[in-house]
Amino acid sequence: MQSVINTVKGTALGVAEYLTPILKESKFRESGMVTPDEFVVAGDHLVHHCPTWHWASGDESKRKSYLPPDKQFLITKNVPCYRRCRHMEYSRDQEQVIESDGDPEGGWVDTHHFATDDAQDALSITQQVTDISLNSQATLDVSNLKSALENTEEASGDKLDSEGGEIVQTRSYDLHITYDNYYRTPRLWLFGYDESRKPLSVEQMYEDFSQDHAKKTVTMETHPHIPGPPMASVHPCKHADVMRKILETVAMGGGELGVHQYLIIFLKFVQAVIPTIEYDYTQNFSM
Repeated sequence: MQSVINTVKGTALGVAEYLTPILKESKFRESGMVTPDEFVVAGDHLVHHCPTWHWASGDESKRKSYLPPDKQFLITKNVPCYRRCRHMEYSRDQEQVIESDGDPEGGWVDTHHFATDDAQDALSITQQVTDISLNSQATLDVSNLKSALENTEEASGDKLDSEGGEIVQTRSYDLHITYDNYYRTPRLWLFGYDESRKPLSVEQMYEDFSQDHAKKTVTMETHPHIPGPPMASVHPCKHADVMRKILETVAMGGGELGVHQYLIIFLKFVQAVIPTIEYDYTQNFSM
């Protein structure tokens, strides 16, 4: 039933995106949205700092006129996925729904929240997805996001080894970032392969996503630039709101994020949805 609902919603949003006017004036700071030109600027910055990413032109018949022909979307291939989400050391008791401005249906789920029973009320989505601080050299430090993930994976790996658990075959994923004209934000797409480079089934791919995001935040949809089977996509409806909150948080600390840094930050906060897929990103970068 959920897949039928997602299909209907996807079709409706596709029509809405086609009818939505192209954003010309920058709304980055006040809304977290970006124009197509700003998306290209951020994409160039990502490619420069993370060379595994590159621009792609896609199918000529599907090209968007508001983007350069050779910069329709970004892609990185063969990103490793060493274990399934069920092998990561967490339980439903350790999960926390992070609401966005009091909207329980629109929030994200932190699948590695180890709060005690006496913990304070749930932190806002900004505090959960941005572990950001500004050091004296005016460098944005987001390394805690990576170290937290690594610590969790190391603990999970030790447990599997010590118990003589099953051998988990390494999967790989191709990741794409497109521009969503309806939400006016980047959108992440994923397609997985097994250890023999054979395409994963839909259900196999869902094994690699947080179960509270699978079929909700992450759905199977038609790629806007290339033909082929449906791909997993992280729904972008909250991306602008999350980015706006990040901008406000950094500004309160005396710093400033440029629109060129958008995609590097974007890839960090969507990591919560796909914690087992280890795509390239930098730990620190100058502002």
